[in-house]
Formats: sequence, structure tokens, C-alpha cells
Amino acid sequence: MHTIDWMMPLLPVAAIIYIAWRVRNYTKGVSGFLAGNRLAGRYVLVVASGEAGGGLITAVAFFEKYYQSGYAIAFWQQIAMPVGLLMTLTGFVVYRYRETRALTLAQFFEIRYSKRFRVFAGVLSYAAGVINYAIFPAVTARFIIFYGGLPTEVAVGGFMVPMFPLMMIASLAVAMSISLLGGQLSIMVTDCVLGIFNYFVYVIIVGAILLTFSFSQFRQAMESRGDGESFINPFNIGDLQDFNLLFVLIGIFMSVYGRMAWQGGQGFNAAAKNAHEQKMAGVLGTWKNGFNTLMFTLLAICAFTYLHHPDFAVGADAVHTELAARVHTGNEVTDATLRNQLLVPLTIREFLPTGIVGLFLTTMMLAMFTCDTSYLHSWGSILIQDIVLPFRKKPFEEKQQLMLLRLSILGVAVFAFLFSLFYGQTTYILMFMSLTGALYLGGAGAVIIGGLYWSRGTSAGAWAAMASGVTVAAVGFFCTHNWAGMIYPWLLAAHPGFLEGFKDGLEWLGALLPIASWTVTPKKFPITGQEIMFLTAGTAITAYVTVSLLTCRERFNLDRMLHRGEYRLAAEDTGAMKVEVERKRSWVQRFLGFNEEYTKGDRILAWSVFYWTMGNFAVFVVAVVWNLVFGRWSDDTWFEFWKYYAVGLVSVVALVTTVWFTIGGVVDLRRLFRSLETFHADVADDGRVIGHTNADEVKGKAKGKGGTRD
Repeated sequence: MHTIDWMMPLLPVAAIIYIAWRVRNYTKGVSGFLAGNRLAGRYVLVVASGEAGGGLITAVAFFEKYYQSGYAIAFWQQIAMPVGLLMTLTGFVVYRYRETRALTLAQFFEIRYSKRFRVFAGVLSYAAGVINYAIFPAVTARFIIFYGGLPTEVAVGGFMVPMFPLMMIASLAVAMSISLLGGQLSIMVTDCVLGIFNYFVYVIIVGAILLTFSFSQFRQAMESRGDGESFINPFNIGDLQDFNLLFVLIGIFMSVYGRMAWQGGQGFNAAAKNAHEQKMAGVLGTWKNGFNTLMFTLLAICAFTYLHHPDFAVGADAVHTELAARVHTGNEVTDATLRNQLLVPLTIREFLPTGIVGLFLTTMMLAMFTCDTSYLHSWGSILIQDIVLPFRKKPFEEKQQLMLLRLSILGVAVFAFLFSLFYGQTTYILMFMSLTGALYLGGAGAVIIGGLYWSRGTSAGAWAAMASGVTVAAVGFFCTHNWAGMIYPWLLAAHPGFLEGFKDGLEWLGALLPIASWTVTPKKFPITGQEIMFLTAGTAITAYVTVSLLTCRERFNLDRMLHRGEYRLAAEDTGAMKVEVERKRSWVQRFLGFNEEYTKGDRILAWSVFYWTMGNFAVFVVAVVWNLVFGRWSDDTWFEFWKYYAVGLVSVVALVTTVWFTIGGVVDLRRLFRSLETFHADVADDGRVIGHTNADEVKGKAKGKGGTRD
């Protein structure tokens, strides 16, 4: 990389550390550290949470997926559009959760179920989250080292020290400094600023891509894939094993079932001014992903083109040679995994021009900080708030609680560093995330949805869902990571009949379900992490419903938990006219989520999201019906569809939303700081629950915890 490229990240990284340092003075109390004092507007939330939900590791995982499957699998993901629309416009889960005023998800579990279940869920969430996050520093360090062409060792004080741990320490140090200074408020503000900055970086990079490659080169490379593994034709992907149509369908199901269950960015879920603002941030999010999604998709396709088109044969050989020479861990499976992970980043460095190489490095490093800060903050907070705090008979002093939160964040960073240093990754990033997430998500979805929407759900049902989910997930995790070295050799030697039966069973299931493909090999467990997650979810739902129906003696008071009716809090009012009995609404208005909180602007926004989403879905349906009824399109036709629809139309919309969210984000940031100037934090708003009610809402607060504090 050129010196100019290395200089580009310096100023933005220094800027975000400075912003976090300045913002720390506005963080007031525990609720400020955990949820930004619940003062965020919709644009701050959507821009900041969008950045936090991305991250460098997400980009690398995206590259892995789309390098293997291309646009063909992305086409089928449009099946989810009506489902996503319904969840977004109704504020499914998000709205009701914000109404509880819980600072963490497990705090809601204590309000809804019991203190013991809060701790149990907190332990599972913390364990799954910390292990899930623990590969982030490794992926970041390898990306920077390989993308930047850095040496594997560097001289420090006369000794040769590996670059890998040094890079992890450097990246974790920046992420920790932001998280520790002002907690969620620092994270939210810096993420919003970086999100606005990145909008314009994405535009520049997409422009550079389209100037570097021609669509004729894209066409030739994308049409070169073998039968059954098409990169461009969604009706010719029957032989894809990992990222196939079943992967997509399970992902759609889990997006509903696991709505808001993953707590990697939990501070954003509680940070809005009120439930309506939290919901509208989700509605805005439909327009959010423009150039960033387009950029990452194009980069994966560019990498595939560069490595498979004869025009770039020399550069492609250089990429493969470098990977073969530099990736040596001593484990064949890990080496193959890391080469898949680093293939696209190395290729991107080869084809982007000087200056743009540094700009892409900058946006990836900033994406890493936005994601890592949220994860460090979330998992560190859960340890103290949901595992330690419930055991306290006497409330923490505010300074003591904040110190413990910061120490816990530091502990997460240390664990992630050590785990990344010694762990050898053996599967795709998305599969690893699915596996580790399943330990908690498999049961959490049933508990969250049941707790928010079903008054008959019981603590016993919640325990059954979580316990059964984690059991199935743990078995799947064990099989995935011990298949090649332990399970397959043991089955082959001691139980060959069972192994043959297992193969026959999967072949029969594959014939019954043609959208998937399972092959039993010595090196890889045939059931993916995504499929294991689906099995855990089905088990947990069955357990939650069955046990709750058997043990329910009295319906839970959802109105009290959600602060509705006689339990409404004045501080949470939106300022709009509200009545206890809603006026009669049409089914269309109910579908769009309209209520008395909606302003004229909110209605316009909701209708725009509805028409845009359903218009895209209509195009998808027409394409599917045409291919099924009137004959399959050729690869050339699918390529033209991708060129003008998936690239051309999205580019136009992305230009509009870039300007839109930049203005909205800046205006909302100014409103946030004006609100912070006059805000007073209630010191009892610290995450405790008393009698299924948040501590700061209990009349006659605990001694030493009442009142307010600047």
C-alpha cells in the first residue's frame, strides 16, 4: 500500500476518539452509560445503529457469502420483504420492549418472569455473546495485516514480535477507549458521525468500482460458474451446500423469531425518547442500506471477476500465491477457512486504485470500531446488570456501578484477545455466528415474543424454552467443532452402520427438500450452523407453549409492564394526543401501524416504505412467476436484470438517501445535545427490578437511591 493510503485512516480515528472524550461529560448516571439517557431521536438511532450493526467482521462475512453464492442467492432473499415490512411498520417486539423501559433484555425477563430466570438468561446471553465476539479481534487484525501487506513480525526492543497480537491490541484499545469514556452515549454519537462520513465514502468507492471494471467483464466472469452453482441465475443453484435457499428461508424465519434477541447492540434498543421514536427509527431503516450494501455486493463480485476473468490472470495468480505463502497455521481446515476469509480483501487491494485503497481501509477500520464498541459495551453491561446486580441486597452506589461496568468491558476485551490469539477458526464467519448465537437465540425468541404478547406465558415455560434450546445448540456446536477430529473417525471405526444410516437419512431428506443439499464427508459436519439454529428454535417454541399452558394459573398484567392505560408514565408521552380507546382504523392503517402517535410526516414515511417495499416485491414475484410459467430466463437476461435493477435503481435511491440521512442525522444530533443540557438522571434508574416493576417507578424508592442527579 502507498503511504497516502496509510495516512487516510489517521484523522478519522483521531476524530472519533476526540468526540468520545468530549461526549463523556454529557453521560449522566447509569441509565446514561447504558442507554444514552433515553434521549435519542430516530435519525441518530438509525444512522448509529446501522453502523454498529455492520462492522468489519460483517463485511468480511458478507464477502465470504457473496463470493460463494453471488447475486443468485441475494435474489431469493427478497422473499422476506413482506415479512420485514410487517415487522417494521408494526414495530414488532421493538415497540413493546421500549415500553417496558428495561435497560437490558434480561431486566425485562425479571419484570416478566423472575429474578432467577433473569440471571440464567443473562449467563447464557453473556456466554454466547462473548464467545461470538471473541473472534472479532482476530478477523480485524488479519484483515488489516493482509490488506495492508504488513509483515507477520516486527522488531520491538530488539525482539521480533508477531504482528497479529500487536494489531489486535491496537484495535481493541481504540474500541475500548470509546466504550469506557461515555458508554452508550459516546458510542451512539461517534457511530452517528462515522455513519454520515461513511455515506460519502461509499459513494466514492462505488464510483471507483464502476470505473475500474466493465459490465462485460462482470458478465463473462459471473456466467462462468458450473451448472447448479450459478452466480447470477437464481434458478440454477441446486448444488450450493452452505449458502443455499434453505439458508435464506431459515434466515427469514429467524428474523421474526429472533427479533431483537441478539444483544450485541442492546444499548440502542433502549435509547430512544419513547417507544414511537424507536419504532420510527426502524421504519427509516428500510431506506438506510443503500450504497453500503451495494458497495459490499459489488466488491465481492469484483473480486470474483478479478480472480476468474482472463484480463486479470496475472493479478489473480499473485493473490493466490500470496495467500498460499502467508497462511500457515498447521491445521489444514483452519488454513482453508482463513484463505476463504482473506481472499476477497486481498483481491480488493489489488484492483482498487491508490487513494481508494486507503479510503476503503479507512471505512473498514471505522466500521470495526462502531461494531466493536457496541459489542464490548453490551456484553460488559450484561455481566454486571443481569448476573451481578440481581444478587445485590443493597443497591450499588452510582460511581461503584459505573466502575464495575467499565471493568467488565475491559474483561470482555481481554478474553476476546486471548481467544482470538489461540482459537483456530474452522468454518465461515456467518456459520460460526449462527452456532454461537444458537446457544442463546434458540430459546430467547420464544421467551421474548411470548413475554411481550402472550399473557399466559409463564416462568416455567421460559425455563423450558431456554434449557431445551441451549441443549440442542450445545450438541450442534460440539458436533461441528469435533466432527473431523473425533466424531467421524469414531463412527467410522466403531459404528459404520450408524454412519451409513446417517448418510442415507440425509440423502433422503435432501431428495424430499430439493432447496437444500447435505453431503457427509470426513472433514465437515453436514448440518450447518444456520440449520442447527432452526432446530433449537423449533424445540424452544414447543417447550415454551406446552409448559406455559400446563403451568399458567393467572394471566400476567401486560398493561402494567408496558405502561399502558392507568400505568402510563408522563415522561414517556410522545406529546401527541392520545386516548385510552383508539379510534377505529382501517385494516390498511393497522397494517401500516398507524395510531394516534403518528404525525403527518410519519404517515408519509410509512406509506413511502410500504410502496417501495411492495413495489420491489412485485418485481420479484413477476420474475419468479415468469420463470416458472413462461420459461426460464437465460443467464444473459438475469445479468441484465441485475445490472439495471439491482445496481442501477439502487444507485439512484442511494444517492437520495445519502443526502436525506446526512441532513437528518446532523439535525438530530443537535437536538440530542440540547436535551442533554437540561436532563436530570434518576439515580434509581439503574436496572434493578422490585416486584416485577423497574426500581425507579416504585413508590418510596430504596434508601439512598431516590431523587435525581445531574
